[in-house]
Amino acid sequence: MGTPVFAAGILQELLRMGYPVKGVVTAPDKPAGRGLVPQPSAVKTLALEHNLPVLQPVSLKDSLFLENLSQWNASIFVVVAFRMLPRQVWQMPSHGCLNLHASMLPLYRGAAPINHAIINGETETGLTTFLIDEQIDTGAILLQQPIPIARTDNAGSLHDTMMTAGAPLVARTIDGLWQGTLKPVPQPYVAPEELKPAPRLSRDTCRIDWTCEPGVIVNLVRGLSPYPCAFSTLKKGETLMDIKIYEAQAEMAQHGYTPGKVISDWKKMLKIACGGGYVHLLEVQAPGKKRLSAGTFLAGFRNTGELNFQ
Repeated sequence: MGTPVFAAGILQELLRMGYPVKGVVTAPDKPAGRGLVPQPSAVKTLALEHNLPVLQPVSLKDSLFLENLSQWNASIFVVVAFRMLPRQVWQMPSHGCLNLHASMLPLYRGAAPINHAIINGETETGLTTFLIDEQIDTGAILLQQPIPIARTDNAGSLHDTMMTAGAPLVARTIDGLWQGTLKPVPQPYVAPEELKPAPRLSRDTCRIDWTCEPGVIVNLVRGLSPYPCAFSTLKKGETLMDIKIYEAQAEMAQHGYTPGKVISDWKKMLKIACGGGYVHLLEVQAPGKKRLSAGTFLAGFRNTGELNFQ
């Protein structure tokens, strides 16, 4: 059960390893592109390539869906990046319903654990398989695996690393559940104020606050690159445009500039004043344009007046 590329990567590897997948549950096709043509999820696309049965319920409590799901008679359900399951679904399989989550639970419960770990400047995260219960990401832990976060990682590279590591962990969990050798362990108690949530990303999450320190801003850029991307509104005269920032570098320094002030040599260097230093923009994207290096982007702003990010 899953929808995005991350889930498809796990499914692909389980199939390669020879696990007998009886079918796939994924989201309904979504309209996309200018023609709003319904597009299948990454998981559905892969399932069809392997001639696997596919269920795409609008409601996971729909009686026909539940009947069709039960007819597969699957002993284990594997859930990766999917919706919250009702009790009648997660109680169905005889050997358990496991979920793969991209954090070391109980930290970073929620929809965007990879992004938030980088945004918060973590140097390590991890993967957890656990048994689903009635709340989100709170079930008993089956297996965990730490994953280091390099300073050069962004959300995209960490996603790929964790997807590659996730399949073997899911395979070990399936084997342990099938053989009865895995003993679920309740998640350790963490005081509410110490829990680090990983809520769904919003436009507000992605907007840069230039009063923050350089390292905080660069971590935000890393944690949102390549999607959905950190952004800031550039003011050029009376024109306002949202600029996406894919890659940036921090510089600690004392200065007297207003946060958001653009400092540039109009050739290659493009840095923005912020709290306690500067953020060098290395790769950006203007509305309707391609991703560009700072130097190429600056070529469109020759002999310009004052620029500021808001």
